Amino acid sequence: MPPGIFLIDAIGPFFRGYERRRINWSKIPFTHLATEGEARRTQWAQIREDMRKFTREVAAAGFNAVTVDDLAHLAPHPLHEPETAARIAVFREEFAELFRIIQEAGLQIYVTSDVLPVTPAIEAALGQDRQKLEEYYRALVEGFLKAHPEVAGLVLRIGESDGVDVKDPIRTRLHVRSAAETNRLLRTLLPVFERQERTLILRTWTVGAHRVGDLIWHRRTLAKALVGVNSPSFILSMKYGESDFFRYLPLNRAFFRTPHRKIVELQARREYEGAGEFPSFIGWDCEQFARELQGDANLAGISVWCQTGGWHRFRRLAFLEENDRDFWLRLNTVVALRIFRDRESVEDAVANLVGVERAPAALELLRHAETVVKELHYIGDFASQKLFFRRVRIPPLLHVYWDCLFINHAVRKVLRHFVQDPERALREGEAAYALFPRMIELARAAELPVADIEHWRDFCHLIRLARRYYFLPFEPELTERIRASKKAYKKAWPSEKRQRYRIKLSFEPFKVKRQTLGWLSSLLLRRQRGYRLIDHVLTLNLLGLVFRLFRPGKSKAVPKFLRKSAMGVDALFR
Repeated sequence: MPPGIFLIDAIGPFFRGYERRRINWSKIPFTHLATEGEARRTQWAQIREDMRKFTREVAAAGFNAVTVDDLAHLAPHPLHEPETAARIAVFREEFAELFRIIQEAGLQIYVTSDVLPVTPAIEAALGQDRQKLEEYYRALVEGFLKAHPEVAGLVLRIGESDGVDVKDPIRTRLHVRSAAETNRLLRTLLPVFERQERTLILRTWTVGAHRVGDLIWHRRTLAKALVGVNSPSFILSMKYGESDFFRYLPLNRAFFRTPHRKIVELQARREYEGAGEFPSFIGWDCEQFARELQGDANLAGISVWCQTGGWHRFRRLAFLEENDRDFWLRLNTVVALRIFRDRESVEDAVANLVGVERAPAALELLRHAETVVKELHYIGDFASQKLFFRRVRIPPLLHVYWDCLFINHAVRKVLRHFVQDPERALREGEAAYALFPRMIELARAAELPVADIEHWRDFCHLIRLARRYYFLPFEPELTERIRASKKAYKKAWPSEKRQRYRIKLSFEPFKVKRQTLGWLSSLLLRRQRGYRLIDHVLTLNLLGLVFRLFRPGKSKAVPKFLRKSAMGVDALFR
């Protein structure tokens, strides 16, 4: 049966005018939304206008459903504080109009939910009583579905909660800790969805916390979580790989290990690859995934993230920009859809979007862009390695993360340990960078945003210098050149003109000997999915206990982006 659900996230309209320097794109910033007076009238009028434009465009492209955040801010409960109840009442009123706009565009509505949302009053009333908390959550879900017959279903995230930067009185926390608890939650909720003929979509994404933290890749954890779950109201949603939205990850074999209907998650706005600032094209990867999933994956549909994901300063709003500023986002989004829905080739999908005359230049540009991403942003020798720490697969990209390029001695030492052929890494990086003059010619020929390629060229010059620093013998002259190039990059692309990358430099010696690093990596990291004896004894249990006792995640010795972004490094050790 061909896939029939074509989901896209619709959170972009809520970020208009959100002026934080670095934005949490994981969910709607509800504290930014006005709830009274002229500010409310003005802001929500703009959101409605943007939602009309967004839904018209994505419906015309061929999507038939959207996801919107979130249950916690739309479902009232008697235990809520008066101030929280008042804010929820405003959100319900405003979202009712947004739901009407979405329906008028012919799109189904799915609402997201972290498991589970609490407020100080909820915590005070229910404490840590798991049964009471789950009864509270079931009542929240049931009441919401009854109040909103226009909502087709909920998308549940059990493996990640609000980031440490979220200062909302309604906060989500990790509640589900094991496969058995996941199974119990599903069995509790599914009768509610069945009675009301709605759909429960469970995401397998986790950040590695608790015993359920390996749900995304561990076959036994997934199997235990789904024991006895056999409902027409249930769909499983999985990212295409065993980690986050990175390259060099093969298709997750879990798509073929369970009989349940499934959605494959794709990311058009690549949070680790510029977030739409340059052509980080996913078409050929999507084509490969679509080909593999034609087997016995029981694919129900796709979920394309055109705005969601990451902590960074890049601000382009998909399907809402003027003068083609969101072109690379729309390109990835529409091409992914046409590949999965219409079985089009990449070449046909691109030609249908840019026109037959411009297609040859556009396709050559995208081929070169893919080479730059895979061979300059990533270091293939490292990215191809399968490495696990505790319950997570190590990301294949370490030195470029969200909106930061890290050029420091610690990264140098780590990469020199894992990369077996530094000469090849240097050659590949230099060859990829040499493609930029041709890419700029092709962008002009195809009438595509040339300035984006020029900005990318200047940033990639810094990546190229970083790679030399990582793998060539140390020379003070190179560090001075890196400092000068950083200054030139900031001058050429001032932050008030363009949301550029942050270049994090530190050439202070990393005081861990190479032999010690090798011993620690062999002890703490593994190259197999299955856990070793030492993992059960040390990394999964003793190391987590030591981390919780000494709380090094709160120390300033841990980089700020690890402490202050997402759930913080502490989540890895729960």
